[in-house]
Amino acid sequence: QVQLVESGGGLVQPGGSLRLSCVVSGRSSTDYTMGWFRWAPGRERELVSGITWNGGRTYAAGSVKDRFTISIDNAKNTMYLQMNNLKPEDTAVYYCAGKKASVWFGQWDDWGQGTQVTVSS
Repeated sequence: QVQLVESGGGLVQPGGSLRLSCVVSGRSSTDYTMGWFRWAPGRERELVSGITWNGGRTYAAGSVKDRFTISIDNAKNTMYLQMNNLKPEDTAVYYCAGKKASVWFGQWDDWGQGTQVTVSS
């Protein structure tokens, strides 16, 4: 059974930075796609960024391109999301997710518990 555990959320001022981490355990195959979602009340859940386990392909939503960078450390079984120039509209609960299929959209199989990111002065 795959387990995903996020960390790194918090309160930051506009223009600040945060790095989220997601530790993966129980994964049995390297054929695995990972992503970061976010959800805020009154808004649709959004796929923010995605990466294949070997790091060969990545995806970034237009709203975060040039500000957020996704990466993966296979040796540590950890995925990261470096978030720079944060804006109030980035405020949300951020979830780590994983799936066996190598497509960004559609159903995702595994989810973390979420970590709150709040951007406010």
